[in-house]
Amino acid sequence: MLGLPSARRKQILALAVPIILGMMSQTVLNVVDTLMVSSLGAKSIAAVGFGSFSNFLCIAFVTGMATGVQAIASRRKGEGRVSETAVALNGGLLIVLAISIPLSALLMFAAPTFFGVLTTDTEVVDIGTPYLQVRLVAMIAVGVNFAFRGYWNGVNKSRLYLRTLIVMHISNVAISYTLIFGVFGAPAMGATGAAIGTAASGFIGSGYYIYLGLRHARGAGFLRGLPDRKTLVSMLKLSVPSGLQSMFFAAGLTALFTIVGRIGTSEVAAMNVLITVTMVAFLPGLGLGLAAATLVGQALGREDIEEAERWAWDVIKVGIAIMLCLGLPMAIAPEPILGAFFGDEPEALALAILPLRLAGLTVWSEAILMILLNSIMGAGATRIALVVNVGMQWLLFLPAAYLIGPVLGWGLIGVWVARICYRVLQSVVLMAIWRGRGWAKVEV
Repeated sequence: MLGLPSARRKQILALAVPIILGMMSQTVLNVVDTLMVSSLGAKSIAAVGFGSFSNFLCIAFVTGMATGVQAIASRRKGEGRVSETAVALNGGLLIVLAISIPLSALLMFAAPTFFGVLTTDTEVVDIGTPYLQVRLVAMIAVGVNFAFRGYWNGVNKSRLYLRTLIVMHISNVAISYTLIFGVFGAPAMGATGAAIGTAASGFIGSGYYIYLGLRHARGAGFLRGLPDRKTLVSMLKLSVPSGLQSMFFAAGLTALFTIVGRIGTSEVAAMNVLITVTMVAFLPGLGLGLAAATLVGQALGREDIEEAERWAWDVIKVGIAIMLCLGLPMAIAPEPILGAFFGDEPEALALAILPLRLAGLTVWSEAILMILLNSIMGAGATRIALVVNVGMQWLLFLPAAYLIGPVLGWGLIGVWVARICYRVLQSVVLMAIWRGRGWAKVEV
């Protein structure tokens, strides 16, 4: 695979494949949810799109715990301090509990006002507001699940992460289908039923993660002590920039939907489906990025900077090969892929065809971007990642999208081309940062 030694390729894949499968299964689940909701019409698709990305924005801070937990756990493993790897998980869970309960209550109360700012379509607001409120109930479950994900990935037990996702996805599909369409005597709740299914599956996943933690992480310190002050401060220094990055990135996606909403509701529906479908190809890159973060962190724990840098480049070789294969169907045959989502919405289908084709042709840049971004965070340089990711999104892409789309009238295709250009440029910037090795000076 692009000249990569067999032993290193096997090591990368052994760690990454369970993560990739988990990421892909999560995206496939989003596709299934979108497919089920799509039968309710463009208004419901748009409402779920706004609601999903608004929820992503609201929970972004607690999901940042995964970065801090993974960085510290992988570094401790590399240092040979295996009995302390789960102490960071304990601290992450405590922080999640302290933040998520009051924050979710506040945001649920503010949801109607917030959703009304995103779109002027009152029907979309009426459908989307209860969807968002139900999703916010599960904020604590999401935070717990991400903290565990960071731990399992950091100690090379990503298969446990995959196992939990399978349990969650089966639960989600069953509950969502029952409540969306009102089968088996249940009420037909439409988009709100999809939200209930997703929220319930999150709590089921949290319970299963705790069970796995008691079985597989007690010897590493799970529920046997909290981090000392130095480690807790280090975790916050890692997690807060990561959480802010996720929050601003999610806010950027929400702003993007608002910009597209100024073009038209059909464009919003098309954008929602485009994002959902392209994640099937893009998220394996994120999975490989999480694997790279672990390998980089463990190498730095052994004080081997050369090896840490090399791991990222080697993972990129694997990522480009995999993601080009996944992008090929989008480039060659976008119509059959999109047709499943837009059976009764030919206008939205027509809008989405060319953007999906372009996404398939440029998917290689996403591999570079996501692997290097996560490698930098795995090294503990979360502030660098924050500046690059958020700065380029808010100072470059979003102003360009607004100018090109609603102002100049180039529509959805103009916005999508601007998005591709900014992601390619971001990957080039991250390559320069990785070669500079400033990330190697961060203490964890």
